Amino acid sequence: MHELPELQKRFINLRLGTFIHFNSATFQFHTGEIKDWEFDHENAGQPRLFPFAESDWNPTELDCAQWAETAQAAGVRFAALTTKHHEGFALWPTRYSDHCVRNAANKTDVVAEYLKAFRTRGIQAGLYFSILDLTAGINRHSCTEEQKTIIKGQITELLTNYGEIPFLMVDGWSSPWGGPCYEMLPFEEVNSLVKSLQPDCLLLNIGCTDGLAHTDIVFYENGAGQEVADGFEGPGILCQKLTRTWFWRSDDPVTPPMPAEWAAAQMARYFPMNVNFMLNLSPNPRGKLDENLMREFARIGTMVRFPAELKEIPPRWMVRETTC
Repeated sequence: MHELPELQKRFINLRLGTFIHFNSATFQFHTGEIKDWEFDHENAGQPRLFPFAESDWNPTELDCAQWAETAQAAGVRFAALTTKHHEGFALWPTRYSDHCVRNAANKTDVVAEYLKAFRTRGIQAGLYFSILDLTAGINRHSCTEEQKTIIKGQITELLTNYGEIPFLMVDGWSSPWGGPCYEMLPFEEVNSLVKSLQPDCLLLNIGCTDGLAHTDIVFYENGAGQEVADGFEGPGILCQKLTRTWFWRSDDPVTPPMPAEWAAAQMARYFPMNVNFMLNLSPNPRGKLDENLMREFARIGTMVRFPAELKEIPPRWMVRETTC
C-alpha cells in the first residue's frame, strides 16, 4: 500500500493514455444528430427514447489486441475502457443486472479481453464506470439503498474479479450532466469501498474539476469544453478525441481525424502542468478500429515527447481539499 501523493506522482509520470469508448452507444447512434448518449433524459423527466436491447450487442470481430497495438504505437502508457456507460449496459457478466453481455448475442467478457490485451503490451489498464445508469434509474433524482447495492456490487466485481486495477474512472456522479449528488451517495462511501478492495487504486471522478475534494486526480473533459486553469500544477488528467464524438459514427472511416500535430501540441501544453493527456479510441460495431484512426495514432508515436520524470511532489498534493 502506498500513500496517495506517491500514487498520484506515479500516475502523472505515465503522461499519455487512451480512453476507449465502446459500449451500447456504438450500436445505437451511428447517424443523424450527433450524440453519445441519451443526454438530459433524467433532467427532463421524460420516458426513455433509446433503450438498448441486450441482443443487439454483437461485435462479431472483437479485437482488443488491435486496440492495444494501436495504443502502443502512439506511445500510450495507460488506458481505460467504458465498462458501463450512462445507458447502463455492462461489458462484463455482472450479477447485479440482466442488462449485460451475459444476455447479448456476443457474450464475450469484454472487460477481461481488454485487460489481457493491454497488460500483454505493458500498458497500465484501468476501468471506467458510470454511476449514472438510465436503465437502472440511477440519476440525480434517485439513488435508493437498492440502487446503491447495484453500484457498489458492480464496482466490487470490477475490483475483485480482474486482478490489479491501477485506477477506476467514475462518471455521472454529482456532475454537470447528471447522476446522484454527494448528499445521496457520499464520496467517502465509494472511495472507502475502492480503497478497501484495492488500496493502490486511484479514484478518478470525471465530474469533479475544481480541486481534490472528491477525486484523487482532477479531471478535465476537454472534449466537452472543460479547460485547465492557468497556474494549475496538477495532479490532473485531460481527455480529448480525434473524431467528432466519443463513440463511433458511421462516417468516421471516411472523415479525416484531427491530425497528430494537433495532439502533439496539446501534450506540449499540458504535460508541464502535471496534467496527463488521454486520447480517445472508438472501435466500430464489429469491435475493430478504423484504419484512418490507427494511422494517426501511429503518427503520434513519432511526435510525442515526454518530459523528465516528476520527482518532487508539489505541496498542494499533500492535503485533500474540502471544496469542489
